Amino acid sequence: MSLVHPFRARIYRHEPGADLSALTAPPYDVVSPDDRAALLARDPHNVVALELPEGPLDPDAPGNRYETGKATWERWFADGVLVDDHSPAIYVVEQSWEHEGRQVHRRGYVAAIRLHPFSDGVVLPHERTLPKAISDRLDLTRATAANLSQVFGLFSDPAGETDSIFDATIGTTPSATATDAEGVVSRVWAIRDPSTIAAVSGIIGSRQIFIADGHHRYTTALAYRDERRTTDAAAGRTPVDPAYDFVMMTLVNMDDPDLVVLPTHRLARAEGVFDADAFWNGLATHFDISDFSGTPSEAIAGAGRTAMVIRTADETLRLAALKKDLDAADLIGGDHSPAWKRLDVTVLQELILKPLLGIDPDDPSTLDRLSFAKKESDALASDKDVAFLLAATRMDQLREVALAGETMPQKTTYFYPKLASGLLMRSLD
Repeated sequence: MSLVHPFRARIYRHEPGADLSALTAPPYDVVSPDDRAALLARDPHNVVALELPEGPLDPDAPGNRYETGKATWERWFADGVLVDDHSPAIYVVEQSWEHEGRQVHRRGYVAAIRLHPFSDGVVLPHERTLPKAISDRLDLTRATAANLSQVFGLFSDPAGETDSIFDATIGTTPSATATDAEGVVSRVWAIRDPSTIAAVSGIIGSRQIFIADGHHRYTTALAYRDERRTTDAAAGRTPVDPAYDFVMMTLVNMDDPDLVVLPTHRLARAEGVFDADAFWNGLATHFDISDFSGTPSEAIAGAGRTAMVIRTADETLRLAALKKDLDAADLIGGDHSPAWKRLDVTVLQELILKPLLGIDPDDPSTLDRLSFAKKESDALASDKDVAFLLAATRMDQLREVALAGETMPQKTTYFYPKLASGLLMRSLD
């Protein structure tokens, strides 16, 4: 059975080439209450009203967010705010922005991807998911019967077999555009030609897909599929390729040099009073500690081994590099693969956070002492006891860990930019 299918998107009613900036939003999980209010003040039909509806989180409470989301989804469609595209398509999304002084263009195909449990080895995760987040998305999916935003997936195409299709599509006028608050421009095109759709499906549909972002969305889609299958079976229905057997996903070539992965830095608090001297002394067991010149990212890159820049609350700032004669795969116990053990975030987790600060990902009571920062400047300005500045995870590391059937620690990767929500949606009925 084919993995990659065209679908008929549900979209905002618009003229070809329209600017939909006022209707789009960042992914729901990075939108703060203030962000939400600002988006709705710009346009009350902004997609955030669907992704983060008003009302209590308790699905049994009157007027809960899931009832609100369902009512909004149905009303906007009935009123013509949202319409179904006129025919099935595989869509192309291009995001353009400036990164480190150069213009970057990331391109992806948006398709309906046949759902597979991770155990099938067809679609592979790389990060852990949180049950609470899945519960919220599942309740919203039950209420709306819709994919309101896309999973971000990766496929391997080192020879660039799909590039010519991208080039031919992007050479035409986009169906819609949107620009976000950070200046990232997203453009959308629809591929409707059957032979081109077959070519995309044939190339990508025979390859494994690695989830870059949206693990909770994918896991939610699997749970929702299983519920709908159970309901249909009980009613004696056996639909062929029902919409709920698929999830909307953007697929990006993981071998594309314009694929940008940024690090997520860690901020930590000690369980009690923080003793900086004891911390640095404990760190010296496995790490060479030194001063450095230049920027933290330059220092980390120049170390030539697992390294991080660490700032303690007394404003001490140093480079910590794993000792040259040590291998993280030998130091870290357990059944994980050497690739997992050699990840920078694993080294931090297993050799520093656990033994020196008592922060353990398997002990939820300790996790409120760990937070994250996207920007280096925010990490350095933090008032936490310790800030850890890390290198970005590489694509070969993600691939190797995922193929080993393992998941990386939370927030190991930060794919920039996030996909815009609101350009394409998908009904599951």
